[in-house]
Formats: sequence, structure tokens, C-alpha cells
Amino acid sequence: MKSLKKYRSAAALLALALTTVEIVSSAVPALSLVSAAEARIGAPWTPRSAAGVARRTTTWRVLRHTTAWVATLPAGCVRKKVNGFDVWRCGGTYYRAYQGRYIVVVAD
Repeated sequence: MKSLKKYRSAAALLALALTTVEIVSSAVPALSLVSAAEARIGAPWTPRSAAGVARRTTTWRVLRHTTAWVATLPAGCVRKKVNGFDVWRCGGTYYRAYQGRYIVVVAD
């Protein structure tokens, strides 16, 4: 019974001490047990970012294949790169070589 009282008293004293330290730390920041939550450049390590801004703002560009295809390209097509892929632009339509034919693609 006496040891239970001793543990309760020690726990209460510890809780009181931690509460006092936290209250005092608002006036004296050096005594704080927990630092303020701040976004710091380089933590986590992402170059030139504040907590990963570059990671959140990156967009991905892709080409979507459609089900439409042609055996040969129409006249007047121009070869160019779109989102890193070689495609042929014929008017307002884009084609990409795929398994021996040309499939219509849409750039997102």
C-alpha cells in the first residue's frame, strides 16, 4: 500500500514538473521540450523546396492511345515531339506509330 502511494506521488510530481516546464517554456523558448512545427527548407531533403513544394506541384504529361487507327498517314503530316514522344501531326490530329500502323493519340 505504501509503495502504491509512493508511485502515485512520484507520477503526480513528474506530471507537475513537465507542466511547469511547458508553461515556463512559453516565456523562455530554450526550455521547451517540443519545438515549434515549421516548414524548413531542406527538411525533408528536397532541393529548393519548403517541405516538398516541388513534389506537390509537378504535373505529369502523357499520351493517351485511342481505338482509332490508320494504315498510312494522310498527306501533309509533320513529325514532332509531344511530351517526349515522337508523333505525327496531321491537321489537328496526332498519330503515333504502333505495331505497324498509326494510332490516334490525345495529349493530356
